[in-house]
Amino acid sequence: MAERNSNDGSERVEVEIFGEIYRLRTDDKEGLKEIVKTVDTTMKELAKSTRSFAGSRIAVLAALKIAQDAYQLRKDYNELLELLDENK
Repeated sequence: MAERNSNDGSERVEVEIFGEIYRLRTDDKEGLKEIVKTVDTTMKELAKSTRSFAGSRIAVLAALKIAQDAYQLRKDYNELLELLDENK
């Protein structure tokens, strides 16, 4: 279900993450789908490997995992930029 907001061009989209429905606004529906897929998949994988069934605990663990991945990507990117600067 998608609904366009004429004021700012954003779209209201319903998504499901870990069995819960969320109504979100976005101006990049395809990008949002990828983000939702990453969060949902991460939560489901953690739920399988964790003894906790508490959704909030799994959500925090998923947030930490995704933040760790983002941190590593930023670190690798900055190291790559430094290498490129050295080779100029």
